[in-house]
Amino acid sequence: MSSISIPTVILSVSAFLLASRIVIKRTAQIPQAMRTAIVETLDACLFAAILSLVIITFIVQAFYIPSGSMEPTLMIDDRILVAKFVYRLEPVHRGDGLPGDRVGLKDGVVYVADRAISERGYTIKPDFGNYGPVIVPAHQYFVLGDNRNNSEDSRFFGYVPRANVIGKAMFIYWPLPRVGFVH
Repeated sequence: MSSISIPTVILSVSAFLLASRIVIKRTAQIPQAMRTAIVETLDACLFAAILSLVIITFIVQAFYIPSGSMEPTLMIDDRILVAKFVYRLEPVHRGDGLPGDRVGLKDGVVYVADRAISERGYTIKPDFGNYGPVIVPAHQYFVLGDNRNNSEDSRFFGYVPRANVIGKAMFIYWPLPRVGFVH
């Protein structure tokens, strides 16, 4: 069963509000003052729905973290805000494998272009496995979870197309003890 996306729900609610507005405005049985109040309320709700659609589609969207693949950076049950505008203004920066990179893991150390990458401070413990090296195709990204021993990442599901990179995790807003910017 596929899930309905939030923008689809917002568009459906907006269509319902617009239809309700048209019906109420044309209903003569409702006194004029009451009709005006209802239409103004529906207009405010319609504006709020459209504004939220624009914000979720182009600016920022909330996400839930269901797994431990990004621990300790992001924990299970964290709620985060993802800035969707960031990669419209600037390219994706180094952090994982970029298009054209030669990426591999040897004894748990990540190598990009045959140079070891320092990951001190954000991985739980090294994964002592080996992978690659591989050349990242154009318009694709090689992504690794911070919790390498418990992460199904590009080593398992392959490269991530540029079209699937929707934004940058910026802020943890829940649970309260973890509120703050994502590092």
